[in-house]
Formats: sequence, structure tokens, C-alpha cells
Amino acid sequence: MSENNPSSSFKIPHLVIVKAPGLLPMQYTAHEIAEELSIPESTLRDWFLRGAPHTRDERSHIWVNGQQFAAWVEDQRKSKHRSPHKLKEGEGYCLRCNQVVLMLDPTIHHIKGKLYHTKGKCPTCGCTINRGGRHGRTTELPQG
Repeated sequence: MSENNPSSSFKIPHLVIVKAPGLLPMQYTAHEIAEELSIPESTLRDWFLRGAPHTRDERSHIWVNGQQFAAWVEDQRKSKHRSPHKLKEGEGYCLRCNQVVLMLDPTIHHIKGKLYHTKGKCPTCGCTINRGGRHGRTTELPQG
């Protein structure tokens, strides 16, 4: 993950998500906003490289509009919660590879009611992948 890549994934701490809406519609220095949000100033400067709204004056001092920054935090939070990929039949999420893969040798077990459990192997690293599911939400449950 490159520091200068604004599209790379990063995590905004829960405390920042909670405190950011309380920022006032005024200009803050980088030090003031970092202190207000209880984060290191270096973290805030990294966020500036990732697209957090800020301006520089003629003396190269950084200024941050509180409301604009709060809106940026909310936008980052919302984009994290959007699922970029719905899992298809036979797919699972490998926690070791951190990606969606087509499971090798998936076995499906009925649990209770509409719930079922699928277990398979990652084709890349070979670790076990477990996935839960529910009848009627996707495709019909295969017999097994």
C-alpha cells in the first residue's frame, strides 16, 4: 500500500468517526484538528495525502475546514461499508489472501432451517475457507 496513493484502503478510527461531526464550520490548523480528534498529527498529514480536504495559505500553513473534514470522514466511512462484490455460488473470502476466491472442493452442510455452511479450500494458499448462507437469498441450495 503506497502512502501517496489516495485510492488505497485505510482505516479511520471509530473515535474520529464519532468526534468529526462535532467539528465547527471554521478553519482549524493541522495541530488543532489532530488534537480535537485525538489523533497524531502525522496521521492527519497522511490523510491529507489520501485526499482529506485542506488548504495552504501563502506562508504554506495548512488549514482545515471543520465541516468539510467531517463530510470527508463520513464519505470514507460510507465507502468502506459498500460491498464491492457479492459472493457467487462456490466463492468465499480467504482471510489469508484477503480476496474473494473460487473455493476448491466446496462441501455444503445444512445447519438449521434456511441456514447452511460451506467449507472449501483457497486455490492460492490452501487454507480452509468457511462461508455461511441462507436458502432463498441467492441460488437454490445444492443437495449434499
